[in-house]
Amino acid sequence: MSRTENGEHSGSRRGEQHGIGLVERLRSLIGLGPVSVREDIEEALEDAAGDVTPHERTLLKNVLALHDLRVLDAMVPRAAIVAVAQDATLGETLALFRNAGHSRLPVYGDTLDDPRGMIHIRDFVDYLASCAEHAEPATAGAPPPPAEEHAPTASLAAIDFSVELSAANVLKPVLFVPPSMPALDLLVKMQATHTHLALVIDEYGGTDGLVTMEDIVEMIVGDIEDEHDVNEEPRIEAVGEGVFLVDAKADLEDVSRILGVDFTEDENGAEVATLGGLVASLAGHVPMRGEIVQAPIDGWEFEIVEADPRRVGRVLVHAPK
Repeated sequence: MSRTENGEHSGSRRGEQHGIGLVERLRSLIGLGPVSVREDIEEALEDAAGDVTPHERTLLKNVLALHDLRVLDAMVPRAAIVAVAQDATLGETLALFRNAGHSRLPVYGDTLDDPRGMIHIRDFVDYLASCAEHAEPATAGAPPPPAEEHAPTASLAAIDFSVELSAANVLKPVLFVPPSMPALDLLVKMQATHTHLALVIDEYGGTDGLVTMEDIVEMIVGDIEDEHDVNEEPRIEAVGEGVFLVDAKADLEDVSRILGVDFTEDENGAEVATLGGLVASLAGHVPMRGEIVQAPIDGWEFEIVEADPRRVGRVLVHAPK
């Protein structure tokens, strides 16, 4: 490059920098603040209709939105955590893995506020297989395996499923994070520590919720379902004339549509999305089994048929007689 070209290039660069500085000062004077690269990218995504597919645009927007999301936005609440006690037997743990459909379960001592770690289904199965391979034959005097068979013999009948989980030595550590932690920071920490499960701890040291790496990734790419996931819609069924059995987690709009009455117009103005949330809002507390709550529509009643101290399970919805 010649001196003249270089001088022109340097002058042009100084001019551009001066222009950018002037724009930033003007934005500051009128209270707009400096130019944000994030805002520029978002505006570019809106304008790039032909260059970026709708799916790509959604993913990129979700990545940018992750900057403002917290662990609180991704976590599973305490009431929905499936966990196993450290004094549970191997048989109870196996049944819980089978029914829960999760690959990882948090392990606790006395309560969920006393977490001891987590157990992975792969480690659990490996431990059971090891017990089966090294167990003595169940039948006394059983002949030894043929000499040509080098593979270890496994006998599930020889496993003592009454042994407590704490004796299995298969627990792994979990992360403990506050609900206010940025979700992106937790994702980076999970990648660095090779830990896919974190317990969300409140200001008093109690367990507030649970979040997995999959929960955070789903905030970017949407729901991830594998071949074992079963999409079970909350049950809404008629069990009698004018009587309906409804899962409390059923969407309020679905309940209103199926029953033909609009329960979404709550006079209290509470923002609720499920039938259980509406019932708790109307009652002013978590109603217990057998309690009857008057619906916001005259003549309709909610009868609680399943509940625990933290949430409502199932509700009988009675139409006007």
